[in-house]
Amino acid sequence: MPLLPGSGLLDDVEHAVAEARGTGYPVMLKATSGGGGIGLTPCADEAELRQAFGRVRRLAEANFGAAGVYLERFVARARHVEVQVFGDGAGGVVGLGDRDCSVQRRNQKIVEEAPAPDLPDDVRARMHRTALDLCAAVAYRSAGTVEFVYDVDRRDFAFLEVNTRLQVEHPVTEAVTGLDLVALMLRLARGETALPDPPAIRGHAVEARVYAEDPVLDHRPSPAWSPAPSSPRACGWTAGSRPG
Repeated sequence: MPLLPGSGLLDDVEHAVAEARGTGYPVMLKATSGGGGIGLTPCADEAELRQAFGRVRRLAEANFGAAGVYLERFVARARHVEVQVFGDGAGGVVGLGDRDCSVQRRNQKIVEEAPAPDLPDDVRARMHRTALDLCAAVAYRSAGTVEFVYDVDRRDFAFLEVNTRLQVEHPVTEAVTGLDLVALMLRLARGETALPDPPAIRGHAVEARVYAEDPVLDHRPSPAWSPAPSSPRACGWTAGSRPG
């Protein structure tokens, strides 16, 4: 798989500094057990790396119970592109198009588009081939998403992860392929192993998620709106309140 230049597991901050010199700044410091962007920290130089190292390890330990940290080259102009796949568990895998999930807030996806817009044809073809080869090699079964970071300046991409489940953005893929991914999963679960033909991509689909925050409380996540005009916080989100 194509990977960004980087390090293995880092022993301490001096090890991190030595690896960063070989990779070249800027670098991205990451927790090996990270999720949701927790502990994800860009470092422009050695001073920022030294400052961030201990904090990222503490965040990783507190949130995931593992303090493993590594670094890789930071991609300044990055896009988050993913390929939808479906495998039969015996080495057969079909690609079901791609999506762009680059519009994010706090490292969480907000807008998903299918197919990924303005992606060079040769890059798209290589990305799909890479995703299919990976999943075929491990006899992947069911729906899954192979995710990549695309470096706009280098016109190249690197592997991020595989989401081994149905993702919340799967409806945009269904909209442009005409396939029902949930139905495919249910058929596979009851023993039907025939894969669909690679679908023609028709049209364009966009999914947007509501990102509810309270601007009065430093944009903390909040579940509901408080409409009471007498409230001094009528223009904000009030955690725990019920809609009027």
